[in-house]
Amino acid sequence: MRPFDYQRAADPADAAKALAAEGATIIAGGTNLLDLMKLEVMTPQRLVDINRLDLKRIEETADGGLRIGALVTNSDLAADIRVRRGWPVLARALLAGASGQLRNKATTGGNLLQRTRCYYFYDTAMACNKREPGSGCSAIGGFNRIHAILGASDSCIATHPSDMAVAMRALGAEVEIRGRDGEHSRLPVGDLYLLPGDTPERETVLQPGDLITAVILPPPAGGRQIYRKVRDRASYAFALVSVAAIVEVSDGTITRADLAFGGLAPMPWRDEAVEVALVGQPPSEEAFRAAADALLANARGQGDNDFKIPLARRTLTAVLEEATR
Repeated sequence: MRPFDYQRAADPADAAKALAAEGATIIAGGTNLLDLMKLEVMTPQRLVDINRLDLKRIEETADGGLRIGALVTNSDLAADIRVRRGWPVLARALLAGASGQLRNKATTGGNLLQRTRCYYFYDTAMACNKREPGSGCSAIGGFNRIHAILGASDSCIATHPSDMAVAMRALGAEVEIRGRDGEHSRLPVGDLYLLPGDTPERETVLQPGDLITAVILPPPAGGRQIYRKVRDRASYAFALVSVAAIVEVSDGTITRADLAFGGLAPMPWRDEAVEVALVGQPPSEEAFRAAADALLANARGQGDNDFKIPLARRTLTAVLEEATR
């Protein structure tokens, strides 16, 4: 680990100012960052500790939603009775991620911003455009079993590892951001992320000095909420394929289908065409097949991860069958 300066932020303005400096990186739980620093994958010149900021509350909003502070831990969020009752897909996604010890430290904001678990990103001896722009992507033509089949590019095929973000995207959550100038803005979770294109080193729209302060959940949705995660082992493993689903059926017809996917793309994935294929249709094998066709229309395997295409199809179908019983 390389030497670095440490600064404890006194308030959001102090944090934003410190984060605007070149080489500054935020630290909260540190469950991902510290590993990356030990391996010298990330070498920040300064860590800005935000743990003393007032961002640890879960508050009800005027319209019946929730405002989740960026420093709320994954354990506290999953255990909150309001989340378990109104947004169970989120609680289930959180409990599917990492271990109990990590969930006790990991924060809401940090979970959204965690880095990919691509082996080549973690290995500084290998070429990685995300870590060193222009060096190449060792995963393309390499061992790429866990890598993306959707949304990738010729520069990067890494996947985003978050379970929580997948559920939040299905729920239509928004991210609250405090800019360096003190202005607050909100954007959908999906709009926080950038696809790799030719610049895989840029993963989000955040600018120097921007600080995630909260995530806003809309009022609870009707229908059934399901989170299913397919992985290599029962715990402490990242998704090969995951599905977050909010599905409502009325009078024998699917009236709502909000679906997001993990393990398939460089960001929590949501495709309107999948939902359009379902809404207005009776639950049936034909409708589920059409939804899977829409999801995988542009899927592209890289060899070792070709199995993800039929696995995603089967997982989506199983989730839809469960949600529409």
